[in-house]
Amino acid sequence: MADIARLIEVIEPEAQALGFELVRVKMMPSEAGDGGEALQIMAEDPATGQLIIDQCAALSRRVSEKLDALEEQGEVLIPGAYHLEVSSPGIDRPLTRAKDFADWAGHEAKVSMAKGYDGRRNYKGELKGIEGDLVTIADAKAGEVQLPRDQIHSAKLVLTDALIAATQPLDPSGADETVETTQEEAD
Repeated sequence: MADIARLIEVIEPEAQALGFELVRVKMMPSEAGDGGEALQIMAEDPATGQLIIDQCAALSRRVSEKLDALEEQGEVLIPGAYHLEVSSPGIDRPLTRAKDFADWAGHEAKVSMAKGYDGRRNYKGELKGIEGDLVTIADAKAGEVQLPRDQIHSAKLVLTDALIAATQPLDPSGADETVETTQEEAD
């Protein structure tokens, strides 16, 4: 199993070198259906809160080169085959950092607590923010509750009209460009 903390140590400086902030690093089953794993990296440009395709590609190249170099030196961070997925967090983004809970206060969120948490497991309602290490959410059923951030298994924004209105539109640059190459050019 991959050591996520070590992967973050390796990946975060690569993201920062490009001017990006790391949102999440996660190992998950590959969607390719091959039984392998996928290393999912979500990052954002602090100026826009998103990454465009060229930025994802640049980060993917940097991370691939770094992981390959470490493997050549004998440090295998991900045993076995895996796919690398680099993406923008999207509109209904995961909330992983303390700043996410502060920046997105006022929007609807879903929070799932870790197994063994003393209380309900799932909460949904208006995110009120974070103070210290306690995340406050106005849950539709439980009312306003404070949840210890270190006991949160996952949290994400809920897609609403208010969230769409508050989110900067994605940069469509390059989306309508088609580049045709011949087989000789591709080789």
